[in-house]
Amino acid sequence: MGPVAIARRMIGTTFRGVKSNPLVRVRATIENLRLSYSATTMKLVLASSSRYRRELLERLGLPFTTRSPDIDERPLADEAPAALVARLARLKAEVVASAVPDAIVIGSDQVAFASGAVLNKPGTADAAIAQLTTMSGATATFYTGLCVINANTGAVYTAVETVEVTLRTLTCAEIVDYVAREQPLDSAGSFKSEGLGIALFESVRSDDPTTLIGLPLIRLVEFLRLEGVAVLGAGGR
Repeated sequence: MGPVAIARRMIGTTFRGVKSNPLVRVRATIENLRLSYSATTMKLVLASSSRYRRELLERLGLPFTTRSPDIDERPLADEAPAALVARLARLKAEVVASAVPDAIVIGSDQVAFASGAVLNKPGTADAAIAQLTTMSGATATFYTGLCVINANTGAVYTAVETVEVTLRTLTCAEIVDYVAREQPLDSAGSFKSEGLGIALFESVRSDDPTTLIGLPLIRLVEFLRLEGVAVLGAGGR
């Protein structure tokens, strides 16, 4: 449906039977038109090549595409973890938004921090075993930055969500068995909370369980709703 058709429908039905100031009615119609037209015409783009983020976004049932941003992800000097993920999430979204001007772009970044150091992706089984051995009985904080940009209007929404994960005191046999079975070589902290990694945990503290996997869906749904993209109640888009 094009903008003219949307406007006709909204002007003819939104205020039917409602007595209000004509100027208020016009302003409200324009705002509703902006949101409805955005929701029906804007593409949704995930600025990430991560299969974990893609699988999370698929849960919402919205059509989207992915585009990998080419950015320098190295931290700045003395950059705090929360500041790092906020900056990189926004940078990812901005880079993709500049290339796809008719889209709502989602950027996200995550870093795990424990004992004053960043927990990197292990890359090898030996490195994963060593990382989990060090983490046994310890607590790690995961910082996940989220940025949503409407490339058409320039609207920007940002947030940083945190998760605290405490691991049980693990035996060497448990660690070796876990790494062999799940191969968490591309996961910061050397575990996958959505899989067998949950068996390593003593506790998880978070407002949103999807934050730990890499894309905080509760906050994302809020941001999309502000841009007129309804996950529920409107058949997706």
